[in-house]
Amino acid sequence: MSAPILPPTRLVIASRESRLAMWQAEHVRNCLKKLYPACDVQILGMTTIGDQILDKALSKIGGKGLFVKELETAMQEGRADLAVHSLKDVPMVMPNGFELACVMAREDSRDAFVSNDFHRLEDLPKGAVIGTSSLRRESILKAHFPHLVIEPLRGNLDTRLGKLDKGQYQAIILAAAGLKRLGLEHRIRAFLPLDRYTPAAGQGALGIETLSHQPNMKEWLKPLNDLPTLFEVSAERMISRQLGGSCEVPLAAHAVWANDHIHLNSFVASVDGQKICRTQGEASVKSVPEAEALGLLLAQDLLKQGAADLIQNLPKTK
Repeated sequence: MSAPILPPTRLVIASRESRLAMWQAEHVRNCLKKLYPACDVQILGMTTIGDQILDKALSKIGGKGLFVKELETAMQEGRADLAVHSLKDVPMVMPNGFELACVMAREDSRDAFVSNDFHRLEDLPKGAVIGTSSLRRESILKAHFPHLVIEPLRGNLDTRLGKLDKGQYQAIILAAAGLKRLGLEHRIRAFLPLDRYTPAAGQGALGIETLSHQPNMKEWLKPLNDLPTLFEVSAERMISRQLGGSCEVPLAAHAVWANDHIHLNSFVASVDGQKICRTQGEASVKSVPEAEALGLLLAQDLLKQGAADLIQNLPKTK
């Protein structure tokens, strides 16, 4: 008989230092303190390369992995035990020695329309400037609103809202989850419908990354795992993994799991929005492998529609 796993006595959470990232880390800390009241849970705040370079689009400087590398280094060096991420920022293939040990319950996965002067996207006049950090959002906006000017928008949530308030943009598109978590839901003028504005894989979910050689860590985090969210993001991330998903690819994937069934939507688009491959499907899902199988099936359907050609013809990172 194996020895029982003792509760942790000290855990250090690596986190970016933005207000939203710290909220996420504090949320995880509070959950861990409830599970293990005697444990000393601390947060190690860090600034990543992705936070430092704000004058270029993520697709031009190496992708969303820039938000996690320093946190992984802290774990490798023993300065931290786990890292908390917005799951949509976590690369689809984990680096050697690391694993996604826990997926927590999802917040609102939708995109949000934020503006000080307009109530809906449809209200924006010709030539209005709308800000987004996402090629996925840019492609779908260009497809349906070719009269708008799409400009890149980088920085943490408060920085982006500040740029809107200074009049640099007439509207911006943000993930609803971050606004809700920071008590900023009042800034949302409209939620964008999931069928047309399908979110990024993992949007709204929190992932906890650990070193893969620490089995106790996964057991300690197990009570924080949310099974419906895990099934959903497993299907979504499988599509993205098969299609080389990153911030350099306008790719969306969103799943909803209920009553042992999962419904999955996805699209791949050209940046100009002129070509969009869409697919959807559903299946009975009671395990991660079954969720991933549906994701694989839909990825294959996208490839049959020509998604590989779309991806191959995307502008290359310089």
